[in-house]
Amino acid sequence: MRWLRDMWTKEGPGIPKDAAKKHGLALFADIICREWWEMVKLNLLFILASLPIVTIPGALAAMASVSVALVEDRNVYLGRDFCAAFRKYLWQATMAGFIMSSAIALGIYATVTYASLATGELVFAVPLAISLAVTVFICVLACHDLVLMVMRDLPFGQRVRLAALASLAHPLPAIGAIGFGAALWLVHILLYPISVFMPATLNFSLGMFAVTFGVHRAAVESLSKVTSMRTSRESGAGAVARRSMNANGGSLRCIRIQSPGYSSESLPRSP
Repeated sequence: MRWLRDMWTKEGPGIPKDAAKKHGLALFADIICREWWEMVKLNLLFILASLPIVTIPGALAAMASVSVALVEDRNVYLGRDFCAAFRKYLWQATMAGFIMSSAIALGIYATVTYASLATGELVFAVPLAISLAVTVFICVLACHDLVLMVMRDLPFGQRVRLAALASLAHPLPAIGAIGFGAALWLVHILLYPISVFMPATLNFSLGMFAVTFGVHRAAVESLSKVTSMRTSRESGAGAVARRSMNANGGSLRCIRIQSPGYSSESLPRSP
C-alpha cells in the first residue's frame, strides 16, 4: 500500500531552476498544467471533508491553504498539509463562514427583492444597484478574508479590516476569479451529461485556486503593510525606551546628597 500513500504525500514535480519566470495568466496556466493531478486529488479531498456539511468552511480553508502553497511554489504534501490545515482552521473558518454567508444571503435577498420591485417602478433601481454592489463587495471581501486567514494568524477584526482594504484597492482580480469559478459550473451545466465528472474532479479545487491566485497579490501587500507598521512601532518604542533609560541614567549621575554634618557626595552611578 506504499504506492497509495506516496501518491497523496509525495511532493509535486516543481519547476526547473533555469526556467523563465512567468507572470499573470501565463503563470496561472503554467501552474494548472504542472499541478493538474494534485488539483484532482485536492478536489476529492475537499468533497470527502465536506460530506458532514458543517465542515464545508474548514474544508474550504484547507483547500485555500494548499492553493496558497501552489501559488507560492512551495513543496506540497497534499494529504498531510490538507489535514493539518483542516484541523487548524475548522472553527475559525466556520465562524467566519457563517458571518460571510449570512451577509451574502441577505445581500442576495435584497437584490432579488429590489429587482422584482424595479420592474414595476424605476424608483427602486437605485436601491437595486446599491444592494447588488454591496453583495458583490461582500463576495470579494470573503475571498480576501479566506486567503488572509490561511496566510497569517490575525485577530478576526484586524483580518476583516485588511480584507476590506484589499477589496477596495484590488477588486477586479477577485471578481474575475469568482467569474472563472462561475464559468466552470456554467460549462458543467451546458455540457451535461458529458461534463458529469467535472464537479468530482476539478470544479471545486480549480475554482479555489483561481480565487487564491487572484487575491494573493493584494493579500501579500496588505500583510506587508501590517509587518512594516509593526516594525516601525517596535523600533519607535525601542527608541523611546532607550531615550528614557539615558535620561534616567543621566539624572542618577547628577543627583547629589546634601545632609547636615556630611559633605556633598555623588550617588553611585547606575550600572
